[in-house]
Amino acid sequence: MNATHAELAALVGAPHVLTQPEDTAPYTLDWRQRYQGHPLAVVRPSCTAEVVKLVQFCATRHIPMVPQGGNTSTCGGATPDGSGQALVISLSRLRCIRQIDPANNTLIAEAGVTLAGVQAAAYAAHRLFPLSLASEGSCQIGGNLATNAGGMAVLRYGTMRDLTLGIEAVLPNGVLLEALAPLRKNNTGYDLKQLLIGGEGTLGIITAASLKLYPIPTARATALVPVSSPNAAVALLRAVQDRFGDRLTTFELISERCFALVAQHTAPPPLPFSAPWGVLLELSDGGEAAALNEALLHWLADHPEASAGSIVAQSQTQRDQLWHWRETISEAQKRDGPSIKHDIAVPISQLGAFMARAETVLRHAFPLCEIVAFGHVGDGNLHYNVSHTRPDNADLFADEPLVNTLVYDLVYALGGTLSAEHGIGQLKRDWLAHYSPPAVQATRRTLKAALDPLNLMNPGKLL
Repeated sequence: MNATHAELAALVGAPHVLTQPEDTAPYTLDWRQRYQGHPLAVVRPSCTAEVVKLVQFCATRHIPMVPQGGNTSTCGGATPDGSGQALVISLSRLRCIRQIDPANNTLIAEAGVTLAGVQAAAYAAHRLFPLSLASEGSCQIGGNLATNAGGMAVLRYGTMRDLTLGIEAVLPNGVLLEALAPLRKNNTGYDLKQLLIGGEGTLGIITAASLKLYPIPTARATALVPVSSPNAAVALLRAVQDRFGDRLTTFELISERCFALVAQHTAPPPLPFSAPWGVLLELSDGGEAAALNEALLHWLADHPEASAGSIVAQSQTQRDQLWHWRETISEAQKRDGPSIKHDIAVPISQLGAFMARAETVLRHAFPLCEIVAFGHVGDGNLHYNVSHTRPDNADLFADEPLVNTLVYDLVYALGGTLSAEHGIGQLKRDWLAHYSPPAVQATRRTLKAALDPLNLMNPGKLL
């Protein structure tokens, strides 16, 4: 252990300063295994006060810092570079639920609490924290905030920006920003938490947050509905919203190829379903579950174009089976091999146009390519993944620049964005600079320079 490591040990305790490659390895490789870094060390503070000391230590010595939560980033946003100069600060030991206020419908959680842990704490207080992600057992609230996570229920409840009332964070100079007030109305100037939410740790390290809670729905109705095309899915979305309003919580589009991958790599489908596309929709409300289920069945019966071939869950087991199809798509695709992933969003009205035009240009450039498309159509967010641009998927990433250009040019032509919920990280940093209006990119750099003039906080990410 060198002198720097010894000083770090004095701040957080020697067992929580990791320096050996076998100990730091889980913190230096991103989830998709595209980025491998080499840190100065990995430190694991246990409280906000220790994070403050660490940041002050790094600021005075000009040591770059990489904040890390559950290390589930798909864009390399929490991976150090290979210089061996950056300190990885893992927030995994900051895992206290500081306060639950059911009457105020709020909860204060530290950054290292897993999303599943926040959900469970809310449930124990007879409340709902509605953010829902496939990685909820391992992703952490700090990372959810840093990337403005979205997930399955954005249609009804919004993203992390919408679910967050207050923030506690350590700024790049080591000053603690205490803005945790769990207030829904607080019109006192700049909303500083919004600079940190979605900032990917480039403007500070989030250590805790005040989060919104909701009543637990007592009724859910879940259905898998066949549709002929993305345009048909958008028409179905409009019709279901017209009938059920904000009781529509989830509206997921799944391609036939997704179903095939899940059947091949995870488990055979437990229920018979065959269609070019499927929509997994869920309603939630108070009251009796049977009444809501009956309302959905009656609505489907009045819309034969939607009801033919639909599966409406009649039990919790069947609901879990339907959700299994959606939640295991990413894992099934990972087992199938590498792909060029896109987490794009366009106006909902442009989804059909995007899908048709993107397939045309991609197949013109790469006749053998395979397209795996699925996502949160209710909020315009599509996971649009491309593989097999060459036989046997060889040298896939050599084609990534052209694939990205074809996809992103179309996304921006339709008024969309290249990152809906996964963040920017290293993967999309240069693409963001290319597609951002000059004034927007300049303003980002001005904010970064003002708060982090030495560029120590998660350098090389987002900007």
